[in-house]
Amino acid sequence: MGSLWHLLRWRLPDLDPKKSSPSRFVVGIDLGTTNTALAFADTEGNESPGVEDLKIPQLLQPCQVEALSVLPSFLYLPSDGEFPRGSLDLLWAPNRQMILGDLARQQGFKVPGRQVVSAKSWLSHHLVDPRAPILPWKAPAGSRMISPLEACTHYLGELVHAWNNVHPDEPLGSQEIVLTVPASFDPAARELTLEAAHKAGLEKAQLFEEPQSAFYSWIQSRGDSWRKETEVGEVVLVCDIGGGTTDFSLILVGQSEGNLDLQRLAVGDHILLGGDNMDWALTHLAAKDLDVLGNKLDYAQTLMLLAGCRQAKEALLGEVPPESIEVRVLGRGSRLMAGTLKVGLEREHVSQTILEGFFPIIPLETPLQRAKSFGLVEMGLPYAHDPAITRHLAQFLRRNASLIAEKLLELGKTGTLPTAILFNGGMLKANAVRQRLVDQMNVWRQAQSLNPVKILIQDDLDLAVARGAVVQGLAKRGKGVRIRGGSARSYYLGVEIPAPAVPGAPPPIKALCVVPFGMEEGTSVEIPGVELGLLVGERADFRFFGSNRRRADDIGVWLDPLPEDLEELPPLETTLTGSTGEVIPVRLKSVLTELGTLELWCQSTDVAKNWRLEFRTREGA
Repeated sequence: MGSLWHLLRWRLPDLDPKKSSPSRFVVGIDLGTTNTALAFADTEGNESPGVEDLKIPQLLQPCQVEALSVLPSFLYLPSDGEFPRGSLDLLWAPNRQMILGDLARQQGFKVPGRQVVSAKSWLSHHLVDPRAPILPWKAPAGSRMISPLEACTHYLGELVHAWNNVHPDEPLGSQEIVLTVPASFDPAARELTLEAAHKAGLEKAQLFEEPQSAFYSWIQSRGDSWRKETEVGEVVLVCDIGGGTTDFSLILVGQSEGNLDLQRLAVGDHILLGGDNMDWALTHLAAKDLDVLGNKLDYAQTLMLLAGCRQAKEALLGEVPPESIEVRVLGRGSRLMAGTLKVGLEREHVSQTILEGFFPIIPLETPLQRAKSFGLVEMGLPYAHDPAITRHLAQFLRRNASLIAEKLLELGKTGTLPTAILFNGGMLKANAVRQRLVDQMNVWRQAQSLNPVKILIQDDLDLAVARGAVVQGLAKRGKGVRIRGGSARSYYLGVEIPAPAVPGAPPPIKALCVVPFGMEEGTSVEIPGVELGLLVGERADFRFFGSNRRRADDIGVWLDPLPEDLEELPPLETTLTGSTGEVIPVRLKSVLTELGTLELWCQSTDVAKNWRLEFRTREGA
């Protein structure tokens, strides 16, 4: 039961890439919350291979298959008899009982209780079991259900089938796979992503962070000119706003041995806030207009209105927007055409609603807003309370101001703000939204008497992450520049402090840093000067913490008392083999694998024995 990830193993995995021949193709996969994409490079006989995109066959309508550049990350579970037999088949999936991709996205608006959405976000939700059949969320009793892990496995499996159909002699599972994840994903969510890949047949998949991948894509698109468009001391803000999430990262352009050197400085929180929130904002406005006319919508009609508002938003924020768009919703009852409801959305109103509601121009010191909390809340994804993305950005930049200043000072520069901005994510296709973020950055920079922010232009926001993952894979083979990243968080173990027992008071604990921020993948470090007692032979709790804000803590640093910027991860309750109640003196060794996953070894100081701990990543798992 449950999801397990190994902090300790009996032996280290084979991380030596020289023991196997490199694959012909380097493949990048963006398993996105809204869209999934695959790009690749053919290295056979090519010293400078180009990056190509895989077209993914999928249903647009029953019996109508077309290959698209992305696979929408939606899954639909039809009821018996909902579609004619064979109408949902693909070449590799006869008698299929589910829909993936574009038709799944469309059909879910008509019958929302059967549509799986945001499966990737559920992988990082600590209060649910991602292996349990919980999706579609809020589905009616008796509905077909699958787990978030299973849904992600299906999306990746669809890529496997699409690839193998085109490259039967070079199956996808045999290629070098770079699979992207949000930089803010914790080890549990990363392990689950890898497990989904393995279940789909991608045993060689390695993880890489999405913001760095987006930056690699920009480098690849600019050719050699990227070195002229950036300079030593450039701090690039990668701003990624997709359908369901917002992520921020900082990348520093430094110098090493006379060459430009790239380093990932910081990552922000995984914020469940994006284009979907904007669609709902427009839906609420349109529903109010209909309500004034005496047309109160039920849940199904509201979702139909949401679908229309999403399409209207994309058109009204597009390159050549119309003045207005009419959105229609089917009425209730038998006379559907007579009962069709109509509401108009005007370009200016939509633009104002989105820009002022989600991207207000604010001072840098503006704090996040939070509504008064309820004592009881319904279970669901932990959505952001404050809808203003600029306030989240301001918080991220305030947290990292001293770090930016420190790094710039080392390079003979001054400042506490990014000097350049790179956009990523589908929501940033809208020029008005991009410009608003540029305007906001320049307001902050002007207040510090700094020059306007530099804009780095990304070619294709839907495909940039997948393409950048390919470029990273090529860079690991020595074909291009590499960004120095390492762990995006610091990690800590909770250790009990011996103290007299007090009724009603839990034992005091302190935290030991076992992985510092920026620890490079493929490295192992023995924690110096620390000897601990490991309880064996009876049930015991192991507590684990993480932080993406504490960058100065070195391995072996103790935190006592626990600071507020530590996030406690779900604990493990387990029994280790040994004599009942015996305490074994051990030393610790941390390993960060090439896959970006964390391992920890407890090594006895008395006998040649190690213990394997399996940390459960979810409560109730």
